[in-house]
Amino acid sequence: MTPDGAIPDPLALPPGPTAVSEGLDDFAVSRGPWLAAVLADLRRASGPKEPGGRPVVLVERQCADVARWLGLASVTLPRECAERLTFTTYTRRPGSSAMRVVGMLPEDAEAARAAGLRVHVCTGQAPPGGGTDDVWATTAARVWRSRSPELFREARELPGEPFAAGPLAVTALCAGIALGPDGRAAATRWAADRPYALDAKRTGQLVEALTSPGIDDRTGPEFDAAGRLFGALEGRCPASVTAPLAAMLVTEAVRGGNGSLELPHRDAFVGPEGAEVAERLAPEILTELGDRAGPRSVARTVQLLRVARLLGVDGTDALPGVVDRLAPALLAEAEEESGAGAEGLPGFAPALLELLDEQFEVRTALLGALDRLAPEDPGAVARFLERVALPFTGTQALPHLRMCAEVPGAMATLGGDRAAVWHRVLRAAGLSPFAEPLVLRTAVGLVWEDRAPTVEEARLLLDAATSDAHRAANTWARLVDAALGASAAEPPATGTPVGPSPASTDEAAALAHDLLRGFPGEIGGRERAGLLLLDLVRELRTGAPEPGWAETVRTLCAQADPVEPALRERAHTALVERLLAPDRPGAELYDFVHGDDAELIAAYDRTARTETVRTRLRTQPAYAADCFTVWTAHPHAGRTWPPVAAALLDEVLRPAVRAMSAEDVAEVEATVGRTGSSGRADAFRTWNRVSTLGRLGRRIAGRVRRG
Repeated sequence: MTPDGAIPDPLALPPGPTAVSEGLDDFAVSRGPWLAAVLADLRRASGPKEPGGRPVVLVERQCADVARWLGLASVTLPRECAERLTFTTYTRRPGSSAMRVVGMLPEDAEAARAAGLRVHVCTGQAPPGGGTDDVWATTAARVWRSRSPELFREARELPGEPFAAGPLAVTALCAGIALGPDGRAAATRWAADRPYALDAKRTGQLVEALTSPGIDDRTGPEFDAAGRLFGALEGRCPASVTAPLAAMLVTEAVRGGNGSLELPHRDAFVGPEGAEVAERLAPEILTELGDRAGPRSVARTVQLLRVARLLGVDGTDALPGVVDRLAPALLAEAEEESGAGAEGLPGFAPALLELLDEQFEVRTALLGALDRLAPEDPGAVARFLERVALPFTGTQALPHLRMCAEVPGAMATLGGDRAAVWHRVLRAAGLSPFAEPLVLRTAVGLVWEDRAPTVEEARLLLDAATSDAHRAANTWARLVDAALGASAAEPPATGTPVGPSPASTDEAAALAHDLLRGFPGEIGGRERAGLLLLDLVRELRTGAPEPGWAETVRTLCAQADPVEPALRERAHTALVERLLAPDRPGAELYDFVHGDDAELIAAYDRTARTETVRTRLRTQPAYAADCFTVWTAHPHAGRTWPPVAAALLDEVLRPAVRAMSAEDVAEVEATVGRTGSSGRADAFRTWNRVSTLGRLGRRIAGRVRRG
């Protein structure tokens, strides 16, 4: 296609390849900013099938320059690819062209862009950046700018895919052409995969180029590839060839902080080159390892320790501090990864296991540090050991680590039997709690974690060791939680019979008694008051507490505030049950009644209305007489007691007396007279006569209604 009007001057280009090929180097240099992007598109256009059949548009002021682009392609691309590049140096309608490459003038470029074509305007202002991330094209552009087109033929002689970046990058580096990080990484990966493909001379040239001290933009992938290359060349090439790679890798490990590097073996640093590297890096390694300020990742610490060993740096003095910081960091990073949803080995684990396999001193010190940490957070250590199988099968005792390693299997085997799990975990320690009290803390933390044991489990723990052992292990607090937790978890139901409470309550109270006796100096504050309440419950039911029961209950509840409602109710119930018993001390009842404590009197009222008390009133005349005496003895004792007593007489005792036989009623009256006075007996007769008249009146009224 030709434009309207005069034919542009570029079409007057003389025929033949010579005129086009002359000055290609100069042309390539002049088009440096566009080289990589154009070569990348020409490579794609040279394929067996150009997707969509859309041409690549090259915008130049001279058609001869479009032809020169094709000349560059014919040198850069393999012959069979270059031959597929059908082209025209000029058209105004690129969208309808059957060619793979078309040339256009600058004034027509906008129309080509509007048509959705790939347009390269190779005139005017250079594009920002390189214009492409195609490593092969970027490397080819550098070769052209270095005026070394013969390298394309050399690169094609190396094994690899036609447009693989590796062969061309290797050829360029061996020729002294500087490449960017991606090009160097491509060359390094290619050479690592094919260490046999280069002769000794070119291998040396490649290593020299890769390790040049003038390079300051190396990337992590480049260093990783360099580690692979070192591994491929080690043993295949003289140490003098690989030494620069080894030095570069350990220098990056120390100064660059790349924790994923594949480090060289120790024998790579036995010569003078290794001594020079060690002398240069040793002060930096020891300074960082000894630095206690600021956090340092596990991978970083592991890397520094491994490099120190490779270079023969003596870090003995720094090792205790290093492992004391490394041990908690292991747990923290593993927990952080687990919290983020990561499964399997933590990222630092492979390098850590290699470190422990390589360095006996580090393994011994680190396992000891973890063993010392385990009693403080055994759950975290156990979770860590489930993910990372540390090698502690040697002669070290490590009781806490062995317990942490044992608990998953014990729980899987024994299920919910926590007492059995505890015994098995404790056996794994290989030490008695009498000899090493801290194994108690570790075992309790592993089995119960942040939960309180049951009363039965707490009794097992208390009996398993002395109070001194529990005091040293600080496990006595768990036992206190068990006693108080049981009192809160099992409140007595309304209708609890007078007499012994459930066995679990008695066990909690007995445990509280033993804890108060065993740890008098440790238990204080509201916990002590709570245990004293439990102990008072036990004494109220089984013995004779110190005088002042009601006041003691009030005082202990105040000291235990905020007291668990269930524990408060246990104490109130135990007190009023004892006061409802016939053998209560009169002074205690007097203090209770005149104390005018609404909460305690309400508890008395509730207990007196239970079916157990009602049954005793109906069936035991002596008990009915006792209750009548109590409920009528203090008519002016404050404001709370009189209405409660009157209600109990009318609503509890009166129905019970009605249900009695005449003989039982007479016995009640006689008992009231014997235990009180003749006036008290008269009062009972009057009270009972009112009841009888009331019944008689109701019967007469019923007969009248029926008549």
